[in-house]
Amino acid sequence: MAKVLIIGAGGVGNVVAKKCAMNSDVFTDILLASRTIEKCNKIRDEIKKYIGVDIQTAQVDADNVSELVSLFNKFKPDVVINVALPYQDLTIMDACLEAGVNYLDTANYEPKDTAKFEYKWQWAYQDKFKEAGLMAVLGCGFDPGVTGVFTAYALKHIYDEIYQIDILDCNAGNHGYPFATNFNPEINIREVTQVVRHWDNGKWVETPPIIEEGSVHFTFNYPQIGPRESYLLYHEELESLAKNVKGIKKIRFWMTFSENYLTHLKVLRNVGMTRIDEVDYKGCKVVPMEFLRYLLPDPASLAERYTGLTNIGNIFDGVKDGKRFKKYIYNVCDHAECYKEVQSQAISYTTGVPAMIGAMMMVKGIWAKPGVYNVEELDPDEFMNQLNKQGLPWVVEDFNGELPE
Repeated sequence: MAKVLIIGAGGVGNVVAKKCAMNSDVFTDILLASRTIEKCNKIRDEIKKYIGVDIQTAQVDADNVSELVSLFNKFKPDVVINVALPYQDLTIMDACLEAGVNYLDTANYEPKDTAKFEYKWQWAYQDKFKEAGLMAVLGCGFDPGVTGVFTAYALKHIYDEIYQIDILDCNAGNHGYPFATNFNPEINIREVTQVVRHWDNGKWVETPPIIEEGSVHFTFNYPQIGPRESYLLYHEELESLAKNVKGIKKIRFWMTFSENYLTHLKVLRNVGMTRIDEVDYKGCKVVPMEFLRYLLPDPASLAERYTGLTNIGNIFDGVKDGKRFKKYIYNVCDHAECYKEVQSQAISYTTGVPAMIGAMMMVKGIWAKPGVYNVEELDPDEFMNQLNKQGLPWVVEDFNGELPE
């Protein structure tokens, strides 16, 4: 019996709010807040229509700590689920500390003026949350999130030690647009145009961005999907897993991209549309990336058109009782089925459902220790059980395929 406050009414916020409403035996009071109240109200009305549950909505500026604190004090939530922009993580964490509320997010903080994905800013809140008797759970989407829970599960039930983790993320869906991003264009494009890093024997190794000559990629045969070209990419969970998985030697993240997608990205970069600094246009200050965001289709609008599957999972290489072997833990999700359930595409669904489950773990007291934690530091068992119940069933199988050196 808990009160949950969700910040962010985009594609992921839609999923989180609806899945919380579907679990109204746990989340008895739900408030959805955003800078744009109209988006909140649309989701509220759909929840009433399709699920039969009443939720509250509110307008709030997530960049404004005092506004957030006022809202938190008025509603008195047990947990705040932050699915706003990563730029706003720290203001929301500050507000949670001031109002005495537990915190959960799906993406690590990054400054708006630099494409810098690091946990250091949020890890610095460890003592503040611990002293306040509050818990903050970081990166509780799918990747990061479920990929970390898969790791904790593998360490608890399958391996004594894990030496290598390869995370593979495939979206084989089709939305029908010539070019669109599956989540906020600013965040998506910044993520895929950065220099790539992976963890190898105690150090970070850099390779070119996916749109550059020399980028690292290979063809992987995804279960239920088939062969897809998969590109080495830096993703934030690599940093936390390298820190938290004792004895790990190598961690890599791979994501599929079509030639069409990469060509569009190259053109946008070449004409300056991926810049995140201000330019002067006829006396007006414009950030090209922010402007591009308003030209591209809204990721939430893709849902009704989307068909096909996603496959996200981890391949582990480790040892148990002296025997070395590889296991593959993954989930396959169907875009069309997600739309039938919560009027969402699978990218938002696979992020929003784990956020709801993480909040459920917190309010039930299963995850309940003061401080700041990544999900691989927490007990995975009930979370894994809930994945099966809440629409993201997982598979564990032997892996005998080849991965690039």
